[in-house]
Amino acid sequence: MRARITATVAVLVLVALSAAGAIVYAVESQRVQAQTVDEVEQELDEFAKLRGDGIDPTTGQPFATIRALLDLFLSRNVPDDDEVLIGWVGDGPVVRFPGDDPLYRDPDFLAAVRPLVTAGGSTRVDTAQGRVLVAAQPVRQDDRRGALLVVVYLDEDRAELLDTMRTYVVVAGLLTFLVVAAAAWQSGRLLAPLRVLRETADELRETDLSRRIPESGNDDITALTRTLNGMLDRLETAFADQRRFLDDAGHELRTPLTVLRGHLELLDVHDPVDVAETRALLLDEIDRMARLVGDLILLAKSDRPDFVMPTEVPLGELTEDVLAKVRGLGDRDWRLDGTADVVARVDGQRLTQALLQLADNAVKHTGPGDVVGIGSSYDAGRVLLWVRDTGPGVPQADRRTVFERFGRSRVPAGDEGFGLGLSIVRAIVAAHGGTVTVEDASPTPPHGARFLVSLPRSVVVEEVPWPAS
Repeated sequence: MRARITATVAVLVLVALSAAGAIVYAVESQRVQAQTVDEVEQELDEFAKLRGDGIDPTTGQPFATIRALLDLFLSRNVPDDDEVLIGWVGDGPVVRFPGDDPLYRDPDFLAAVRPLVTAGGSTRVDTAQGRVLVAAQPVRQDDRRGALLVVVYLDEDRAELLDTMRTYVVVAGLLTFLVVAAAAWQSGRLLAPLRVLRETADELRETDLSRRIPESGNDDITALTRTLNGMLDRLETAFADQRRFLDDAGHELRTPLTVLRGHLELLDVHDPVDVAETRALLLDEIDRMARLVGDLILLAKSDRPDFVMPTEVPLGELTEDVLAKVRGLGDRDWRLDGTADVVARVDGQRLTQALLQLADNAVKHTGPGDVVGIGSSYDAGRVLLWVRDTGPGVPQADRRTVFERFGRSRVPAGDEGFGLGLSIVRAIVAAHGGTVTVEDASPTPPHGARFLVSLPRSVVVEEVPWPAS
């Protein structure tokens, strides 16, 4: 890619400079031709003015001869380096300036310009000294004829232009080299993150995703680098979670499998009582394994885009429905703390599942008659749903651990859970773009626990009066 960018820049620069050179050459050629014509016309105009006056300023009398007119004009004019003035009388030149120019002795030149002496006008003639432009101004005096010939060497001006263009070509070549070198250096610098990206990708292994691409600058490639580093962060986190998930799942499944194997090895198939007891015990372990596998499958699905199917749900109705369902979980003082008078775009079934899981967790950590409250609210900034209880609460050190997979705090007697319930709640809430936290339900002991689900304001469709009409 660096070679292609450099080659493209080189071609564009060459085309641009070549086009600029061609335009300059064409414009300068026209300017040189126009300048040559202007110089010739100036000489002829001055001669025409002198001839029109008809008075020799040295004598105050009319010019006695055409030769006298031509001598006076040539004595007063100094031609340019590429210009020759010729005074023609009769059959040939009689006066010239400069006097050593070889054109005076060139018969082909004299033959070519002879018709101009009487007819006037201009012509271009190829001579041994190069191509020349000849312009004539005829003059008559009685029966005598003459003319002023202005001769301009065209090759000299063209040679000067060609020298200028050669200088331009050299300068353009140097500029092209510098621009191409700068383009090669700059493209290499800009593409360096891509090379580092390729090298980093080659060095990445499934056991080590810690490599990152250095970020520098503030351009599109830097933005791409930042995006790829973010992707690597997510991949590393996902792989770490996967490894931890597999390790924890393997650890949790190992115990029931060991129990099954141990009881099957010790089973006395000839003892009906032993068979019945072992069967009941193994069925109970299989039920536990089925719950564990079901929870693991649910957590695995939480990363899929169709894990939640949002619809418009009145949160007030959802809160009251959940309260009606949780009353069968245990003999508790169930209370409705309040309802949110909004319609939100959420997955009602998944949110109900999360609240039921929190309520079940509250039942496990409370006793008969203890208060368990469920409520929801909306404060124009976020949607809140919560489940609170008057149990012992969650220690400050465990408030992050309890939401991890297989993470558990103090476990009450008889709790046969796997530590996946709250991680399922977190997965459901995260799929809605929200968060779930735990805090003290009361400032005084027993503090209890209040599990708070916070959903973003974007889920709210409209605020409605409650009860809905």
